[in-house]
Amino acid sequence: MSGGLGPTGMVHRHRNIQGGTARAAVFGVSDGLVSNVALILGIAGASTDPTIVRVAGVTGLMAGAISMAAGEYVSLKAQAELVERELAIERTSIAENPEAETAELAAIYVERGLAPEQAKVVAAELMSDPEVALDVHAREELGVDPTQLGSPLAAATVSFLAFALGSFVPLIPWLGGSGTGAVWASALLGVGATATVGGMLARLTERSVVRTAIRQMLVAGGSCVATYLIGGILGASVG
Repeated sequence: MSGGLGPTGMVHRHRNIQGGTARAAVFGVSDGLVSNVALILGIAGASTDPTIVRVAGVTGLMAGAISMAAGEYVSLKAQAELVERELAIERTSIAENPEAETAELAAIYVERGLAPEQAKVVAAELMSDPEVALDVHAREELGVDPTQLGSPLAAATVSFLAFALGSFVPLIPWLGGSGTGAVWASALLGVGATATVGGMLARLTERSVVRTAIRQMLVAGGSCVATYLIGGILGASVG
């Protein structure tokens, strides 16, 4: 978290929202919950044989977790490589064309409200240190913090574990249960857990806990109903 001094002298802090691990954790748990409870209830709608449902649930857990981890790794790796390429171009330009880069930085500050002469002074001061200059250009031109790119491997690991955790919750009733009771328990656990995730997300984003939790519950509940009905229709047609 970074800190700053507000206009009233009070220190305010910001969370790091650029790195990939926090996003991977939230989306991993949420996706795991919704996708696997929908899968489990879809299978249960066609057949309440607990063995079939368990196999489908575990398979969905593993396939989804691996897919999420792979996608997160590839996405963040590509993003990091793209940013690193742009930083390399910027570093070369700062070394070879410092006057042009200084003028470019000054122009940015003029657009933001500084007087031209003051902007030139600020830009020249920042450009006096190549590393500071690179950091400033990255933030002002590319819109990224080069120190907060995130780790693709860490994000992939978190994504895998989070998805697996979320997927496991609606599978719990089927480990020792079966039939209508397991169907209801799985649905209630899945929907209830999504509400909890929604509440946690609301606290992080400082949004309404109730509204966010209800939104998550509606999404999960709608998915459960839809897949259960589809499973029932397919099961009846196959049977």
